[in-house]
Amino acid sequence: MLLLPSAAIAQGFAGLGTDIDGFATPERGQALTFPKDHGAHNDYRIEWWYLTANLEGPDGTSYGLQWTLFRSALTPTEGEGWNSAQLWMGHAAITTPSAHYVTERLGRGGIGQAGVKVDERFEAWIDDWYLRGSTDFNEMELRAVGPDFGYDMTLSAQGPLVLQGDAGYSVKSAAGQASYYYSQPFYDIAGTLALPEGDIAVTGHAWLDREWSSQPLASDQTGWDWFSLSFDSGARMMGFVLRSNETAPYTSATWIDADGTATPMPNGAFQAQEINRTDVAGRSVPTTWAVQLPEKGVDLTVSALNPQAWMTTSVPYWEGPITIEGSHAGTGYLEMTGYE
Repeated sequence: MLLLPSAAIAQGFAGLGTDIDGFATPERGQALTFPKDHGAHNDYRIEWWYLTANLEGPDGTSYGLQWTLFRSALTPTEGEGWNSAQLWMGHAAITTPSAHYVTERLGRGGIGQAGVKVDERFEAWIDDWYLRGSTDFNEMELRAVGPDFGYDMTLSAQGPLVLQGDAGYSVKSAAGQASYYYSQPFYDIAGTLALPEGDIAVTGHAWLDREWSSQPLASDQTGWDWFSLSFDSGARMMGFVLRSNETAPYTSATWIDADGTATPMPNGAFQAQEINRTDVAGRSVPTTWAVQLPEKGVDLTVSALNPQAWMTTSVPYWEGPITIEGSHAGTGYLEMTGYE
């Protein structure tokens, strides 16, 4: 899912398990500091600003939206202008019940084409796409355009930032690989989707994830299944499964109360089992899941709104909105990588 030097695409999904040399590594107990940590961390190899939204149109039709900006460093030594070590990549998508629109932008750091800054305001951009707003992340604007779609949205946070894992230190494997990871899962979002059939006014809920590291996966980990769930009660839940060809899957989850109180769950507490698979772009991809977090009484069946939500990007993956049935009512998003 990340734009990495070609030599790095060797270990772990998309090279995220490749050994590092000279880059910084996350440390447990290092406190996150805001608004500074909303910005870029160029001493780490990989980083992203990642937003998904579950939306509804005036006629009740459901839609999904994704906006992601990735930063990937070629070397731990920074340069200026065209010699900048920073590569940037943007992904944008809209999912409807019957269509999936996706586009990608590639950029270089150091020349103004793409970047992230935090001063009087926050701004993340690549070309004419942007996520920008207040430095507390409370009020934001979002824009992206592609060959056959686009969107302009406003976001307003209805709850606090949430630190994932151990106060923002998120472990990804039994061997101890980790990232810094926090979220804003409480956005109300509204705006306009521009689709081939015309403009559609939408409202809904959005979830922003921030993550950075240098080697977040173990070398044997082949991909992940990541779920973000927004319940009608106001509670939120994040859970992921990291798959391996050699060892047992590694899981992590966070239960988030409606007031933003976060309870991290240890490896094994979160469970996600495939129910049905779909042929997607010539691949067999699980698009219906049984999701459980017994400690919080969560027992759900989640299904893709559109099973064909395949991201035809440089490193392809599945990404789209999901419906929820079972112990809790609500909406969510699912990302699945490593399905060849």
